[in-house]
Amino acid sequence: MSEIKHPVNWFEIPVKDLKRAKAFYEKLFGIPLTVVEMDESKMAMFSMTMGAPGIAGSLVAAPGYEPSKSGTVIYFSVPDIEATLALAEQNGGKTLIPKTNIGQYGFFAHFEDTEGNRLALHTMA
Repeated sequence: MSEIKHPVNWFEIPVKDLKRAKAFYEKLFGIPLTVVEMDESKMAMFSMTMGAPGIAGSLVAAPGYEPSKSGTVIYFSVPDIEATLALAEQNGGKTLIPKTNIGQYGFFAHFEDTEGNRLALHTMA
């Protein structure tokens, strides 16, 4: 069994319309998501490599999963916050907090996805 290198290893983003949310995130980050069905849950999984650094996760449409702008906020690393916010808006998202300087920690921004979730972007540039 591998040693846990980081305590956070998985995230789930609640969605109402998996097809719409999958299209939004694929356009936003330029990566394919893989649809998997488990019992009553439908998920669109971000690609992952077992044992590789980073955190894996998925979009989830399932009973008890409700999109929200309050609660835990997931930060995605991106090379260009402004370009990513523009893509989000072009594909049905909304900017909630524009690119904000946080000194030695870089920059962040918050956006709302097509499902009503608050998510965030981070970059050092």
